[in-house]
Amino acid sequence: MMISEICEKFGISPDTLRYYERIGLIPRINRNKSGIREYSEQDCKWIQVIIYMRNAGMSIELLLEYVEMVHQGDSTIQTRKELLVQQRDQLVPKIDKLQKSLQLLNGKIDSYEQSVAPNEKNLKSAEDRGDTT
Repeated sequence: MMISEICEKFGISPDTLRYYERIGLIPRINRNKSGIREYSEQDCKWIQVIIYMRNAGMSIELLLEYVEMVHQGDSTIQTRKELLVQQRDQLVPKIDKLQKSLQLLNGKIDSYEQSVAPNEKNLKSAEDRGDTT
C-alpha cells in the first residue's frame, strides 16, 4: 500500500505517519525503486496498534518504551503486559465519564425531540392552514 492509502485507511496525515517512522514507533518502511514507501500488511498492523494506543491516551514516550520492549523479545512480555494493564486501568474511568456524557446528551436530544418537534409540527400545521399570527 502507498502512503496515501494508509493515511486514508487509518485517518492520519502523511506527516504523522512519517513522524512515527522517523522516531521508531513503526519500523522502517521498505521503498520501491523510485524511493516511494510501500507498506506491507505487517506494517499496517503496527500502524494500527500505534494509532489505537495513541487514541487510548498512551504518550509517545510510553509507546516508544513499549516498542523497544517488543524488540527486546520474550524477556519483556510480563513488563509489557503490566504496562498495558496500567493503560487500560487509566482508560476505563475515562470511558465511564464519556458514557455518562453521552447519556446526558442523548437525554437532552430526546427531550428536544419530545418538546420542540411537536411544537414545530403545530407551527407548520398552523402555517399550512394560514393561521399565522
